[in-house]
Amino acid sequence: MPIVGVKMLTGRTPEQKRALVREITDALVRTIDTTADQVNVLIEEYEPDHWAFGGEFFSDRRARTTSTHGGGK
Repeated sequence: MPIVGVKMLTGRTPEQKRALVREITDALVRTIDTTADQVNVLIEEYEPDHWAFGGEFFSDRRARTTSTHGGGK
């Protein structure tokens, strides 16, 4: 029974997460000779101020990027 863990920042829609789970499941079924009902996908979501990269929280990076580029995501 394959188990796949996905860690990502919050912000994806339920539709995006459903598509991700479908694609991961389909890929495993195609490549490792398993069935869809055996595939487990665990999604762990983190707030941008709970995940840091290069010594900086993602929330701080977003704020800096937004202010330098005049708004938006």
